[in-house]
Order: sequence, then structure tokens, then C-alpha cells
Amino acid sequence: MHIRNVTGQVIDWLRTLTGRDKPFTSAIIVAAGSGTRMEDPTGRTKQLIELCGQPIAVRTLVEFEKSDYIDEIILVTRKDEKEIFRSLIERYGIKKIRAIAKGGDTRQQSVLSGFSKISSNSKYVAIHDGARCLITQEMIGAVVATAYSCGAAVAGCRIYDTVKIADSSGLVMSTLDRDKLWLAQTPQVFKSDLYRAAAYTALEDGYTATDDCALVERIGNIVKMVDCGPENLKITTPRDISYAAFLLKQRKADNEE
Repeated sequence: MHIRNVTGQVIDWLRTLTGRDKPFTSAIIVAAGSGTRMEDPTGRTKQLIELCGQPIAVRTLVEFEKSDYIDEIILVTRKDEKEIFRSLIERYGIKKIRAIAKGGDTRQQSVLSGFSKISSNSKYVAIHDGARCLITQEMIGAVVATAYSCGAAVAGCRIYDTVKIADSSGLVMSTLDRDKLWLAQTPQVFKSDLYRAAAYTALEDGYTATDDCALVERIGNIVKMVDCGPENLKITTPRDISYAAFLLKQRKADNEE
């Protein structure tokens, strides 16, 4: 997918329609996990583990800081890491931080905590996992610009393996059409009013989902997939750190050619 071309076309369309470059867009960066699968010997949570000399969550924040599509950032952290992040924000010159919100017991609660801090004039909200630190400005722009045109969009990548559904004993029940299958990533971007309706409806109903798109889908809205490729990975295990470091070094080499 030609990400730069897609975002440029949408922005041109918006400028023609409204006379403005874009609507006010907030980003919620969720970095409140415990990272139990990382097993870091120093006891650090995964958002604070360094990747090529920079904390994972800081890498994420820097990309959103540099994005022309993002007007403000709400960072969601663990209570005991709030001051650590304040220091990192100052050290790395991240100026778009509007607030630091306290994480909840679940990701869904953490996102809602961050959402409560966005500006009253926010028209769109981009929700992103702090551990997806290989996100790029072009990926951010592609998903946000797509949301501008259709109200809701999610980063993802296509599945090229064959996927089977099996019963509890491992017997194959069916084979899914891989042409229709995607792995959902973040950012997931929505009209702010749409996400507010979806999130609070889920809260009232006691409904829990593994991602924010499911909340929006649940109230009958369509979400558009945006192919950001497999490099937009989420750091979960020590092996992911090694792979992410390889990808970053490869990107650096490619840019130097």
C-alpha cells in the first residue's frame, strides 16, 4: 500500500471540503501494563525496557510527537511509573503531552481513563499500545486519514497462512478464507463522539473486549482496515525485543543508502 499517497489524497479532500487541513486529533498511548511475559531480570515493565538505547514507550511517544496528524497526547501509565515517565517526557522533549492518566485493571479501563482527559474540542481519537514502538509517522497518518474519511479505522496486516478452526481435541472443523482475515493492530482511530458512545455503552452493559474496534462494531458501526504491514509489531516477549532491534537497524541501513 502506498501510505504516503493515501494520506495525501485524504488531506487534499478535507482541505477542499472544509478549508482546514484536518480536525483536532487526540492520541491515547496506553503504557500501563505489567509485562509479565517479558521476564526482565531488572524487574522493569516492558514499556521501560530499552530498545536500541531508548525505552520502548518513549519510541512510541516520539513518533506520535512528530506526527502532523496528532494535536495532543494522553499518556496512560501505572501509578508507580508516573514520575519516571514525567522525567522521560522532559528528557526527550515531548511537548504534546496534555495529561498523564492512571491505568486501570484492564486495558479497556486504561483507555477509558485516558479518554476522560482528552480536550473538549477533540474530534478524533487515536488509541495506541505503547508497546507497538515500531510505529512510524506514515502508518499513523494512513490510519488517521482513513478515519477522517469514514469515521473509524484500524491498523492491521493481512494473514497469509491458512487458518483452521479445530475443536477441543484438535480435530479440524473448518478452514477460514484467508482473503478475509486480518491481524488487528493499533492505532485504532475513531470520531471522538463515536468512541464515547461505544465505550460508555460497553461500560453500562458490563461488556469487555480485547480491542477498541470491537466496542465500536458492537454498536453497529463499520471500521476500515488499513494495511500497515507486519513490522508494526507489539513487544510482548524477549524474542520480540531482538526482532524489533533487527528491524530498526535495517530501517537505519535503508535510510542511509
